[in-house]
Amino acid sequence: MKIFISVIVSVLFSVSLCAQTDTKDDQKENVWKTLSKITYKKEYDEFLGFKIDKPVFADQVHELEGKEIIIKGYIIPVEGYKSHNEFIFSAYPYNMCFFCGGAGPETVMEVESNDAVEYTAEQVILKGKLVLNADDVNRLMYLLVEATQIEG
Repeated sequence: MKIFISVIVSVLFSVSLCAQTDTKDDQKENVWKTLSKITYKKEYDEFLGFKIDKPVFADQVHELEGKEIIIKGYIIPVEGYKSHNEFIFSAYPYNMCFFCGGAGPETVMEVESNDAVEYTAEQVILKGKLVLNADDVNRLMYLLVEATQIEG
């Protein structure tokens, strides 16, 4: 009977660990889903001289502002395929990203990393502080600052 109880406890513990891992992975995946919760309003831009679409972030997005997030995505290099401290990060691979017309602007962010991140076409995981941008039309609406690459 004691062996049976030990086996049951071990199985439950293992299932619990797997569930925790899945939850962490889901959180990384769901950051992009949360960041997609935006709408736009037309607003006249004095500098440009015409109306622009200004992002309006949902409450769930505002809750992430200034907080450290962990997010999975793809490096979109700004200058060649090398290591970078500043680059674009996308929810989708290069051939499907916003800049190729395959996705919306909510699927990309600017990254400023502490250490150079080596380019790869594979998905990577980054950790950093999320900054929202609704006002500067020359920048993306999401920035990840003080970023570091972490192991998956």
